[in-house]
Amino acid sequence: MDAARVIFRIKPRIRIVGWFSCGNNSAVMSKLLVDRYGNSPEHHLKIVRCVVRNEHTDNNRFHDDVQRWINFPIETRINEEFDGDCNAVWKKRRYMSGTKGAPCTGALKKEVRWALEKDWRPDFQAFGFSLDEKQRADEFANNNPDVRLIRILEERRISKLSCAMIVDGAGIDLPVLYKLGYSNNNCICCVKATSPGYWAKMRDDFPEVFSERAQLSRELGARLTRLNGKRAFIDEIPANYNYKRYFRQRGFECGLLCR
Repeated sequence: MDAARVIFRIKPRIRIVGWFSCGNNSAVMSKLLVDRYGNSPEHHLKIVRCVVRNEHTDNNRFHDDVQRWINFPIETRINEEFDGDCNAVWKKRRYMSGTKGAPCTGALKKEVRWALEKDWRPDFQAFGFSLDEKQRADEFANNNPDVRLIRILEERRISKLSCAMIVDGAGIDLPVLYKLGYSNNNCICCVKATSPGYWAKMRDDFPEVFSERAQLSRELGARLTRLNGKRAFIDEIPANYNYKRYFRQRGFECGLLCR
């Protein structure tokens, strides 16, 4: 056979992106992905974080700690239109939160994911869905049939509590919001929360941010909490509200699936 006519077909590497959100779940997910695919000649792995400036600044420290732990770069991407700022989204959209979720998640996380999907075309994607969040993973899969999921935490039967224990066992300080008792490492004063206990605790822990949220929610007519079964403004929560019994109730998530 004429050597000049031989065609070598190089099999393209399988592209995988893991979305790191500065939570325990996504940290462990990233570690497992790197261990499995990071040095594989058949795979091209990216670990990506959507930057949201309303998260606690300690998330940057956690980002660096996890990056050292997994020994793999964590890329950062940001929606430049809003400079990663939830306030800019709410003010432009004149909307903070409602039955369809919050526009900040769509603008600062989903749109960033869609841009990466368009530019890089990953074959598979992974999120921090733990074993005890199978329903969330199923919901995401049903709502995003074009996304092929790697459910690595579920596959390894790792729960949310186990993720926290793994991170702690790696010698990494947990993010500040976890230390303060919140069940998720969302933005400070996340507008998807409706629990008055959550908002009362946030008022104590982050009074300046709470005041900012209260002022803008009044301006936009956004009743973000519930009092006595009715929607209410967060500044209507009584000053002596006893949140210690309530703030650990069922958590809410701010990943690339808005809840």
